[in-house]
Amino acid sequence: MSNFEELGIRGEVVKLLRHAGIHEATPVQEKAVPVVRGGNDAIVQAPTGTGKTLAFLLPLLERMKSGVDTAQTLIVTPTRELTRQIGKVAQTVCPAYDIRALALYGGQDIEKEKERLGRHPQLIIGTPGRLLDHLRRKTLQLSQANKVVLDEADEMMKLGFLEDVEVLLKALAADRQLLLFSATIPDRVRALAHRYMNQPKEIKVEADAPTLDAIHQTIVDSSEETKLDQLCEIINTRQPYLMMVFCMTKQKVHQVMMALAQRGYLVDELHGDLTQAQRNFVMKKFRSAELQILVTTDIAARGLDIEGVTHVVNYDIPRSTEDYIHRIGRTGRAGREGEAITFVNARQYDKLRAIEAGIRKHIVKQRSARSREKAKAREQIAAKIRRERQEEKKKNAKPLSKYANRKGAGHKGRDMRSRRNPAARYSKPGQKKKR
Repeated sequence: MSNFEELGIRGEVVKLLRHAGIHEATPVQEKAVPVVRGGNDAIVQAPTGTGKTLAFLLPLLERMKSGVDTAQTLIVTPTRELTRQIGKVAQTVCPAYDIRALALYGGQDIEKEKERLGRHPQLIIGTPGRLLDHLRRKTLQLSQANKVVLDEADEMMKLGFLEDVEVLLKALAADRQLLLFSATIPDRVRALAHRYMNQPKEIKVEADAPTLDAIHQTIVDSSEETKLDQLCEIINTRQPYLMMVFCMTKQKVHQVMMALAQRGYLVDELHGDLTQAQRNFVMKKFRSAELQILVTTDIAARGLDIEGVTHVVNYDIPRSTEDYIHRIGRTGRAGREGEAITFVNARQYDKLRAIEAGIRKHIVKQRSARSREKAKAREQIAAKIRRERQEEKKKNAKPLSKYANRKGAGHKGRDMRSRRNPAARYSKPGQKKKR
């Protein structure tokens, strides 16, 4: 791995990164920084948790001009959480470049955003809906922005944002540099990229073992009736510091959260129906460990970097390998170990096999404490039955006759007089039979 100075990042920023515990560039940063800094369009495919944010943020800041009071760079993300996450990173490194950054997303007071836009930030980070809102209000001018990043483009496609993204791209400068960063590149996303890109460089970092090596992955056989009890058993036996529980729907999130709360756990929910103020309040409590368990939809699977998440539970199995990787990627970060547990019922093993093929790893099945106790009890009963049968057999065995010891109870008829070899009965040992 290279250090950031070798990649051309200024010394003041390198010191900031070292202070934050970041000393060497990750593979995606090592490959992407020179390409982005060179002004090339790029399609960068890398798994979650590999440092994609710094891979595009640092080289773009190196190319920006601090003395120009117009929006120069636009970063588009699919979720508010990812926007806030990138915004926090930008607020850390932007002062070293004398660049002003602003995050725009739904749930905030739009009047306050308009006021902040009046201070002419050069770096804009936002969700498609809120960015379009400001464009229509003419409070955001992007005609001079010539650098744009589409982060987590595959998720934007799933959420139906690609049409909005095209509107934003048309509002940018004609000589723009377009960068696409994502864990996967579906055909529709690739087609969009090639429509607006100029001879893009393709960079791919494989989702190999190092990304998931720090995460101990297991599956638990379950059914809808037993899931909640099994989840409580995992919480009680594992004693997680922070745990994230992923469900497929908002309704399921609320049901699981209420059931855990009734059992006395420190738990809250996170999903798209919450206001931004509610989301911020929940995340603040979870980050400060006032909550032990966060039950959430896939809205929290990307863009959240929370220290101390020791366990991830897939209460509902994810739809795809990419979703699985993003979910369990919330733990095992920054060199720490984590544990990911997935509940699977009898009809979901096809999905599980597809996930295993995608991550190129067999996920070990784990027995619950209750099932282990049942198996132990069954073994004890079987052992008792075996002992009773042996004792009964000894009791009912017939005694040997007084002549039994002449040949021994173990005699196998190898004295040349066996019924199995009748031809040898009339010959002496060592004597051939006469013809």
